[in-house]
Amino acid sequence: MPWVMLFVAGLLEIGWAVGLKYTDGFTRLWPAIGTVASLIASVALLGLAVRGLPLGTAYAVWTGIGTIGTAILGAVLFHEPVTVPRVFCISLIAAGILGLKATQ
Repeated sequence: MPWVMLFVAGLLEIGWAVGLKYTDGFTRLWPAIGTVASLIASVALLGLAVRGLPLGTAYAVWTGIGTIGTAILGAVLFHEPVTVPRVFCISLIAAGILGLKATQ
């Protein structure tokens, strides 16, 4: 169950990171509320997940999921560049997450 909570926390991290773009510097009410709610839920689930997982592993996986998802959505939603070096580096992050999961 800690891994499921951690995965959902990572998805919520993507939500609040992408949500920051839509808040326009926290000047738009509803996007700001959604972003803050996602942030709180993400950190709360991370806190629950570390009850059953090592802190370093959980934090690395949480930020990795957030990084990968945010990079992908940045490319899709905001037309950020998709280059071979960026894809390679994101792949390294994914490999690290899988490695941490496999050694747990």
